[in-house]
Amino acid sequence: MNTQINLERSQLSQEELNNLIIESIQDIKGKNIILLDLRTVDDAPTDFFIICEGDSNTQVRAISDNIQKRLKQEAATLPNHVEGQQSSLWICVDYFTTVVHVFYRETRSFYDLEELWGDAKFTEYTSL
Repeated sequence: MNTQINLERSQLSQEELNNLIIESIQDIKGKNIILLDLRTVDDAPTDFFIICEGDSNTQVRAISDNIQKRLKQEAATLPNHVEGQQSSLWICVDYFTTVVHVFYRETRSFYDLEELWGDAKFTEYTSL
């Protein structure tokens, strides 16, 4: 469902946007957070992937919701598209230049996006 809300986009840098997303994940105790820099990868669909996981579909949904809430409140930024909220096994939140993948642990290992985009530069973040 696409929500049409007129928000004036804040002037966050790409790094600040990514950091806000990562903080939003850490707020809900998301695990195994990885930032993939895809800017040097041919035919990449976006500039960055942020991948994380939760221990339950409830936590996966809570992480996704917190990302959307904080970016709306603190950066006046809404996602272009959100997919997967019904089952909450893999929620994809698209912010144009950054796409966030919030996985249930077993679903993440099945799709193994890190291997698929192995040419990207990886940055790992500690779980809080």
